[in-house]
Amino acid sequence: MTASADPLLAGLDEAQRVAAESLSGPVCILAGAGTGKTRAITHRIAYGVASGSYDPARVMAITFTARAAAELRSRLHVLGAGRVPARTFHAAALAQLNHFWPIVVGGSAPQILDFKGRLLGQAAERAKVRVDTATLRDVAAEIEWRKVSLLGMPEYEARVTSRGAPGDLTVEQHLDLIAAYESLKDERRMLDFEDVLLATAGMIESEPAVAMQVREQYRHFVVDEYQDVSPAQEHLLELWLGDRRDLCVVGDASQTIYTFAGASAGFLLGFERRHPGAAVVRLERNYRSSEPIVALANRLMRGREGALRLEAAPEADAVRERAAERMPEPTATAYPDELAEARGVAAAIRARIDAGVKPESIAVLVRVNSQTGIHEQALAEASVPVRVRGAQRFFDRPEVKEAVHALRAAAVAPVDEPLFKSVSDVLRGIGWSAQPPEGPGAVRGRWESLNAIARLVDDAPPDTSFRRFADDLRTRAETHHEPTVESVTIATLHSAKGLEWDEVHLVGLSEGLLPIAYAKGLDAIDEERRLLYVGITRARRRLSLSWAARLGGQRGEREPSRFLRELDIRTPDALRSAGSAARRGR
Repeated sequence: MTASADPLLAGLDEAQRVAAESLSGPVCILAGAGTGKTRAITHRIAYGVASGSYDPARVMAITFTARAAAELRSRLHVLGAGRVPARTFHAAALAQLNHFWPIVVGGSAPQILDFKGRLLGQAAERAKVRVDTATLRDVAAEIEWRKVSLLGMPEYEARVTSRGAPGDLTVEQHLDLIAAYESLKDERRMLDFEDVLLATAGMIESEPAVAMQVREQYRHFVVDEYQDVSPAQEHLLELWLGDRRDLCVVGDASQTIYTFAGASAGFLLGFERRHPGAAVVRLERNYRSSEPIVALANRLMRGREGALRLEAAPEADAVRERAAERMPEPTATAYPDELAEARGVAAAIRARIDAGVKPESIAVLVRVNSQTGIHEQALAEASVPVRVRGAQRFFDRPEVKEAVHALRAAAVAPVDEPLFKSVSDVLRGIGWSAQPPEGPGAVRGRWESLNAIARLVDDAPPDTSFRRFADDLRTRAETHHEPTVESVTIATLHSAKGLEWDEVHLVGLSEGLLPIAYAKGLDAIDEERRLLYVGITRARRRLSLSWAARLGGQRGEREPSRFLRELDIRTPDALRSAGSAARRGR
C-alpha cells in the first residue's frame, strides 16, 4: 500500500473497508439503504487507482441515471480518481456504437429516437389502428420491455396472446402497430434507446476485432444499483467482460422497483452462483435514518428473499441520547378524505417550517403522479414553497436557461474579483435579489431557481474561477445534476429512489393506492412492498404515514393499506377506529 492510498480507507467502517480493499473480482456488495454504498465503491475505485492496482482510463463505473453518474464523477474527482469514467449503461453503449458503426457498417451511426410517441402515432396511421395517447404510452412500454428482456417476436407474440394487448387493442392490432413502428424506424435510419444496447451487443458478438478493442480498453467494471439490471444490460456487461473476472457489483434486492421495465434482482441474488469464488460483502449499518425508522423498515421486509437486516449506526444512537425529540417514532394518521389528508399534511409541514426546519429537508412522497396536484395545492394554500420532482427539470426552466446563458457570456472575459460577486452581479441583472419575495407563486418560484444557482458558489472549491464555475454549470445542465432548491419536494416513490430528506410524509397508504389496484399476484404485491420500503428509508429523522378513507369523488370507502396494518404503528383496530371517527366528524 502506498502512503497516498492509506487515507482513502481511514474513514470507512469495517465492512466498507473490506469492500474497498477487495480490488480483484468478482465482488458482490450487498448494500442496504443508507449504508454508504456510494462511499464504499468510490473509495474502492480511488484506492485501486492510488495503490497502482487500476489504470483510471481502464476502469468503467456504470449506473442507471445521468444524475447518479454525475454524483459518481463528482465523488471520484474529490478522491483523486477524476479520470475514471462514470456513465449509464446507455451512455457507455452509445459511445461505443458511435465509434464502431463507421468501421463495422459504414457511414455515421443512425439517429437516436428520444421519444417513441410521435413515431408510434405515425405507425398507427400506417397500420390503420385507432389508438389514444394513453394506449400509445402502454405500447411504447411494451416495446421497451420486450427488447430489454431479450424476447424475440415469436416469444413475445406468445406472451401477449396469453395475457392480452394494451388498452382496447386486439392482439393483432397491437402486433401490427409494433411492426409498423419498427418499419418506420428502419426506413428513417433511427434507433431507439433499447436498440442502442442491442446493436452494441451485436457488434461485440459478431466482430472479434470490436470485442478485442472493447475488452482491451476497459479491464475493471463497477456496476451500481445492480438490482435494477435488465437481461439486455446484463448481456452487454458479460460481453464487455469476456472471460475476465474483474467485476464489482453493488445492490439491494429490497430496492428492486423496476421489474415492470425489465429489471431483475435475480442477477444480484444469483451472482455467487454465476461467479464461483466471488467475494460477498454485506453493508448493513445504516447511517441515514434514526433507529425507529430503521426498525420500521426491517419489520416491513422481514422474511423477504435477499432482505438485509439493517442496524442503526452508533452515531444515530448518540443523537437519540443527546436529543430524543429529534428521533420520534413514525406516526400513522387516518383522514376522512384525500383533501383533508393533503391539508393535514400541509399544516404539519407549515408548523415544522415555522419551527425552523428548512423546506428543502422535507418531502411528500406519493404512489402515482395523479396524487401530486392536491398536495401541491394544499401546500401552496399554506404558503409553503413547493416543487414537484419530475414536473419540469431544473435546467429546462426558462429562468435557469437565461441564467446559464448570461453567466457563460459574462465569464468569457477574465475578472479579478470574488466568485460570489461575479455570479451575483450577473444574477441581479436578470432579477435575482438577496432577499426572497413574499409568498408563493411564479415570482417566488423564479427567485428560488436563481437562488439555487447563487448557492452553488458556496459548494465550489475555494480556487474556482468564474470561467470554471460557468463551465461546471453547463456540465450540470448536460447531466441534469440539479442543485438544491429551497422548497418542499413532492415526488413519486419511484422518482424518490436514491434521494433522502430529514422529514418524509408518505401519503395515500390505502388499499388501491399502495398496493396499487392493478397489482395482482404475489410478485406484484411484493414490488409494492419494496416501493414502500424505498419510501420509508428516504427519511432521516421524522416519518409520518397517512391514508384517506375516501379518494376524490369516488364512491365507497377504502381500507388502510395492508402494509400499514402489518407494520402495526398503531393496531389495525385503532386505525379503523380513527378512520371511523374521522368519517363521523366529516
